[in-house]
Amino acid sequence: MNDRAALDTIVVNIELTLASIIQGVALYFLTENARAVVSFQNWPTFLYVAAGLCVIFIFWSRSIIHTLTLIKWPLEFGHNFFYIACALGEAILFTRLDRPLAWFTLSAAYAAAVWLLFVYDMRLIRARLAEARDDSERAFYRRTLADQLLNIRLLIPMLFLFNLACALLIRFRGDLFMAEGNHLWLIGIQLVFFLGYLIYVTRFFSALAPAMINRKTE
Repeated sequence: MNDRAALDTIVVNIELTLASIIQGVALYFLTENARAVVSFQNWPTFLYVAAGLCVIFIFWSRSIIHTLTLIKWPLEFGHNFFYIACALGEAILFTRLDRPLAWFTLSAAYAAAVWLLFVYDMRLIRARLAEARDDSERAFYRRTLADQLLNIRLLIPMLFLFNLACALLIRFRGDLFMAEGNHLWLIGIQLVFFLGYLIYVTRFFSALAPAMINRKTE
């Protein structure tokens, strides 16, 4: 292993460790707050806990895929600072499991932070495309670029606007969405979106995996 490959391996290990640790911290906050509010008498909070768990699954899986496909030497501090800031956002979000207005407001803010992270990471993909040594490697990075653009242009904006709309509906029509319990429809839709996105992420990784193996064995 040459010096550059050794440095790449060190950076990847740092990224994988960081991603796992910060999501472990987020899971701690979700667990502690779920323990305090979840009960059979307050069963709607189960939906919010399930949505929170999906947030952790999504962020962890995306960060792992990102690390295995794009991360090389040198260590990208800005990217990692975004990870830590997003973990803080998750921890704050999970303190609002029993407050729908705060949940959707913070969810919109969290989606905006993730949106910025995707935009910021475009520079990493462009750098990898510039470094690509052959057509197969360029095709691999173009596939990751297409996924990144899909998230930036469609998926994350949809999530942001949905959460913002939910927060506004609860704020200005509390009689309809809180007094009558219709906020359950909103968290249900959010949960379905998260589950659908998890399916998309797992399929995306399955499609990339063979090419990742080929790159590692070259």
